[in-house]
Amino acid sequence: MDGNLEIGLKAIGAGMAMVGALGPGIGIGLVVHGALGAIGRNPDVLSDIQTNMILGIVFAEAVAIYCLVVALIILFVF
Repeated sequence: MDGNLEIGLKAIGAGMAMVGALGPGIGIGLVVHGALGAIGRNPDVLSDIQTNMILGIVFAEAVAIYCLVVALIILFVF
């Protein structure tokens, strides 16, 4: 029973660590929505908006990757 409790608590901890990936997911959606709206209003600045959009997506995705790393550490190291 002790081993099952440990596995269950690890799973709960990893799941709670992945809750932090919700924020970047919502943020990426908002960034893309804003960029597409701006491109639709002014197509001449496509390259500038696209560059900044991709940079924002990369920074937001980094937070989600940190959450994934923490979840994997909880599962396989502890």
